[in-house]
Amino acid sequence: MKEKATKSAEEQNQNVTRAAGIVSLAVMGSRILGLARETAIGYYFPSKTSADAFYLAFRIPNFLRDMFGEGILSKAFITTFVATEAEDGKEAAWNLANRIFNLTSLVLICLTGLGIVFAPTIVDVLAQNNFDKDLDIVDHHGFVSKIELAIYLTQLMFPYLLFVSLAATAMGLLNSKGKFGIPASASTFFNLSSLLIGISGYYLLPLAGIHPVTGMAIGVIVGGITQFLIQVPSMYRVGFRYRPILSLRNSRVLQVIHLIGPAVLGVAVVQVNQFTNTFFITSDSGWLTWISRAYRVVHLPIGIFGVAISTVALPQLAKFTTAGDTQNFRNSLSYALRLLLTVTIPAGIGLMVLSEPICRLLYEWGVTIDEDTTQTAGLLFVYAFGLCGFSTLKIVTDGFYAYKDIRAPVIVSICAVALNICLNYLFIFRELFLDPRAVVFSTVLTVTLNSAVLLFLLRRKVGRLGLRSVVPLAFKILIASAVMGVVCWVTNGFIEQDWLGTEGIIPRIANVFAPIVFSVLALIGMYKALRVTEFDDILNIFKRRFRNQ
Repeated sequence: MKEKATKSAEEQNQNVTRAAGIVSLAVMGSRILGLARETAIGYYFPSKTSADAFYLAFRIPNFLRDMFGEGILSKAFITTFVATEAEDGKEAAWNLANRIFNLTSLVLICLTGLGIVFAPTIVDVLAQNNFDKDLDIVDHHGFVSKIELAIYLTQLMFPYLLFVSLAATAMGLLNSKGKFGIPASASTFFNLSSLLIGISGYYLLPLAGIHPVTGMAIGVIVGGITQFLIQVPSMYRVGFRYRPILSLRNSRVLQVIHLIGPAVLGVAVVQVNQFTNTFFITSDSGWLTWISRAYRVVHLPIGIFGVAISTVALPQLAKFTTAGDTQNFRNSLSYALRLLLTVTIPAGIGLMVLSEPICRLLYEWGVTIDEDTTQTAGLLFVYAFGLCGFSTLKIVTDGFYAYKDIRAPVIVSICAVALNICLNYLFIFRELFLDPRAVVFSTVLTVTLNSAVLLFLLRRKVGRLGLRSVVPLAFKILIASAVMGVVCWVTNGFIEQDWLGTEGIIPRIANVFAPIVFSVLALIGMYKALRVTEFDDILNIFKRRFRNQ
């Protein structure tokens, strides 16, 4: 019996790794296109003018996109949909899906209307009127200040919320049915659409007297529509049929609402911190653009590792809690955490070492100058310290969500957000550390603390999580990552200082990718020598996929 249980646990771990690998590849494509879009913005729009205005305007819909697309709505729906299908049958589960779709559409249409009407107030509060310092910069195409341009872009992009919320519900439905590839790829179409339309708009819209950054805003809307529509055929194949039904009295609908309502802070502390930080980082020109670009880079490994593993783990954890299988719940959560550490710790060290070469390759083109690269790289270095905490938070909150327990995440996260605001007040408004790195540091610190406290509380809730096995594994990972970091630093130093320099596309590509290749080879060698079996699981997935092809 024990041998059978062990075999079952191994099969579950393999399923998680296999599915996480599929999601990682899909998310990687999306995030790379997202970086390409950021590169285009850096090439065409100055960081202290129209880029600042665009990033401020996009923060509002993107804040909700990050929560809905990778968090609250999808997680709440998955948990309830799985329980409904297991306890009430498939028909009840499909009815729930239709009710949530219709309710989401109704609420978001109203919210979009309010957002458009109150956009001037929202932008004014977030910008603190500091954008008006640059009145002479954005004086063409009918705009006399960055804040006026930001209001216009905010109103234009608000309808995106409706489509990204529908896309999040679709993603939750498909994930609960074990379909991960298409939902994870959906954001690829968002980034591709926004990139192509944004670049086209830069050249075409000024011919009609329209500000060129408008193309980026239109691309966001079209991208959101595409992100939803690309999932519709898969929804049909798994059995979903649309019905115009709506009910606020249905117990399952109320359960989803109950999970969503107070969980805004419980699940989305990273996004809430990013949004509240806007109030502080508009204190000086360029801060908002630099921080947005640094976060976009660190968002790549968070999506590839943290979001991928979290996306795959939640449906499985929800099924175990519904079945009352606590032991398998513990095994799955522990394995997900070990898998996460295996990839995020070396990724964080790699980002620290290559922060400046990466930012120079991605952003220092066109109107972007060396000051932008230096500032963005410094912020990316600080963000890299929080990579493990950002990713772990997603897994740990999934554990609470699987138990439909949102009280602890809400309380802890509210405290984390409050601490973040207090630190930013001291650093920026009281001028204790008047630097954009202070804002990022406060976010990294509070998110890491949030992850640690929630992990402790989850252990108290369900008992041992196998964390004792994590400690020696973390020690091995740190040793391997340190060796990898040295190899990365030496390789980059040789190419940059002794061979090619930093000017031109070829040297910049070499400064980033050559150190990555050599450091990954060093990491693989160290993992093999230290017998890190979790990394072997990852390699085996890629080997099997290569053989199949």
